[in-house]
Amino acid sequence: MRRIRTVAGATGAILALQALPALAQDGPTIESLSADLDVVWVAAAAAFVFLMQLGFAMLEAGLVRAKNVSNIVAKNIADMSIGAVFYWAFGAALAYGATSGGLFGTTGWFDGAYGTGLGDGTQFVFQMVFAATAATIVSGAIAERMKFTGYLLMSIGITAVIYPIVTHWQWSGEGWLGDLGFYDFAGSTLVHMTGGVAALMGAAILGPRLGKYGKDGKARAIPGHNVPFAIFGVFLLWFGWFGFNGGSTLGATGQAETIGNILLTTNIAAGAGALAAGIVIWMTAGKFDPTMAGNGALAGLVGITAGPDFASAPAALLVGVICGAVVVFAIKFFDSIKIDDPVGAISVHGVCGIIGTLAVPFYPGAADAGITIGVQAIGIGAVAGFVAVTSGILFMALKAIGMLRVSEEEEVGGLDVYEHGIEAYPTSAYGTSSSSGGSSAGAFTPAARPATE
Repeated sequence: MRRIRTVAGATGAILALQALPALAQDGPTIESLSADLDVVWVAAAAAFVFLMQLGFAMLEAGLVRAKNVSNIVAKNIADMSIGAVFYWAFGAALAYGATSGGLFGTTGWFDGAYGTGLGDGTQFVFQMVFAATAATIVSGAIAERMKFTGYLLMSIGITAVIYPIVTHWQWSGEGWLGDLGFYDFAGSTLVHMTGGVAALMGAAILGPRLGKYGKDGKARAIPGHNVPFAIFGVFLLWFGWFGFNGGSTLGATGQAETIGNILLTTNIAAGAGALAAGIVIWMTAGKFDPTMAGNGALAGLVGITAGPDFASAPAALLVGVICGAVVVFAIKFFDSIKIDDPVGAISVHGVCGIIGTLAVPFYPGAADAGITIGVQAIGIGAVAGFVAVTSGILFMALKAIGMLRVSEEEEVGGLDVYEHGIEAYPTSAYGTSSSSGGSSAGAFTPAARPATE
């Protein structure tokens, strides 16, 4: 079979070479076909990253209680919709417009695709779905207690202002961090740590969910309502990450080897992270927790994202193991200091984003490219500081105007009813087992919701 493929391939190559003169005269050139291939690759990668929004929605929905699922999906569709409009109107200009001192862009307002350095719609959509990802990271950490109107304003702030400014610092090609030598290939710091730090500020200012901590100050488990949903979400995110990292080459021509290495290291880091987190929680808690293993996979993916192009397979394995193990203890640490994060977003994206960015200088070839741990640390500190201050101001402002946290009654009753007027699992959907109209005999009735939890 292999020989048949080789002969067929050789025959096809000969026919293609014979057709080249005709192509040059009557059709597309090699250069135009290469450009088209680049567009197709980035467009496909953008679609992969777009699908990650569904992954986040399922992960978060599975890890919260049934009474808040409609709120979760409402926030996820809002994030993508806000990204589509506000990143086009404002965010892309701040990220990729002509620079002002290497700090932020100044051109391309209301023309994010063509009026900025991005130059076309495909590149814009690819960058836009990254912006929506940064906002969505926050959603899980502040789940089950934030007002929807406040969340919308927060999402606009991150998508249109905070995230674009930090990406300008490196990815615009004119930013001060890029000039300094900071390296973050696909966003361990610029996307994930940005979201993680904003999530930390939101969770801290909001405070924990009702009933999360006992009178003794110890954290209580508040189990999510659907573990399969959460794990399905992990798989969708893992799938989408091939576009997240692979598409960050921003083209395919002449980059087959690089793309192959990126996909390889991305996959290894995810698998290693899942195994490490699963083993650590098994050893410390006595049971293998699939949700923790899922967070381990995501931790490994976040960790490798800063340098999957430089990383070797063994290096990706090591980063995945470190991030997978650390995320277990990081989740426990934030619980111990009363930072209530229902999905572990701060640990996965914030902590492991830092680890992954600091790991890059140790990858093969990174030192020769001038990447140093000192500059990486400066970049982490600058981004973390900027995001902490700006998102902190945003959350405090929302608190001051009464748009941050729902009332105790609303939190107990569930955000689905009080914020959206629609339950994800309405009692009426269960129907009855009665064969005659009007009788409720034999009807299935879910357990009554307690007044407090």
